[in-house]
Amino acid sequence: MPIPVLICDDSSLARKQMARTLPKGWVVDITFANNGAEGIAAIKAGKGEIVFLDLNMPVMDGYEVLESIQKEDLPALVIVVSGDIQTKAHERVKALGALDFIQKPVSAESISNILQEYGILTETLDEEIVDSPMIKVDLRDACQEIANIAMGQAADLLAKLLDVFVLLPIPNVNVLEVSELTMTLKATEDKVSALCQGFIGAGIAGEALLLFHDSSFKDMAKLMGLEHPEDTNTEMEVMIDTGNVLIGAFLNGISEQLHMRFSQGHPIVLGRHCTINDLINDNSEKWSRTLAMEINYRIEGHDIQCDLLLLFTEDSLPTLNFKLAYLID
Repeated sequence: MPIPVLICDDSSLARKQMARTLPKGWVVDITFANNGAEGIAAIKAGKGEIVFLDLNMPVMDGYEVLESIQKEDLPALVIVVSGDIQTKAHERVKALGALDFIQKPVSAESISNILQEYGILTETLDEEIVDSPMIKVDLRDACQEIANIAMGQAADLLAKLLDVFVLLPIPNVNVLEVSELTMTLKATEDKVSALCQGFIGAGIAGEALLLFHDSSFKDMAKLMGLEHPEDTNTEMEVMIDTGNVLIGAFLNGISEQLHMRFSQGHPIVLGRHCTINDLINDNSEKWSRTLAMEINYRIEGHDIQCDLLLLFTEDSLPTLNFKLAYLID
């Protein structure tokens, strides 16, 4: 009798990778859900005895799914599979009843070990091998998933340095003209200060742009233990230190997944205490058509927000597509 297994993740690439890495010979009936609400419906329909659950999803995130399962006492054993690797994220999902936590990208070994550890796998091995269902993955979805994993690694580093919990969004990934980039960034009315750092690898180049909201300087300086938080030099120190952590960790996360190395330039201050409109107008010649990965970082319990954008040059797109094709196939 196949075990009902639910894979709940908004990324088609993640769903495909998860289905591929389930142990061969484990007789399961796999159901997929694109968000937490679909996941809860599948569990209630008896399609989720074992659930592999992502955390960052639209409509209903993984935390809300766990709360719902706990509140309604639904019959599901949940293993969280997430790029959010913060220690506090791990602690929170365990407190909400998750059986365990697997870090993305998943490996067959890590899944097999956890299933064996909890006695789930041994009961059903040596049965007929079931092929994994076919899942179509487009390049935008693949980009969003590698950004999701890199975002989690950067957040984990920032969380450890400041002893905080970083709230993670769903990354926005789009190919944009400069005018569209301007419209996207103008969504905020805050004044910002901006840091830019170029990067280049074999066939891929671009710039990482950190937009630090001015209202965040005071709280961030306190978390970093800096004196005189409203001093101009302190603001510069806060912005550069935050940029070093987020940009460096995010680029490392991307390069590890693409199996390539990036050389990074020196950080450059693009503007201070200016509007997004001024910032884009002053630097519009630097960007044309670009693939943009946008992450909005927030720190729980503090008035701190900064936006990290990775802007790939148009010339980088063929190489990037080639690299991502290996993940999709």
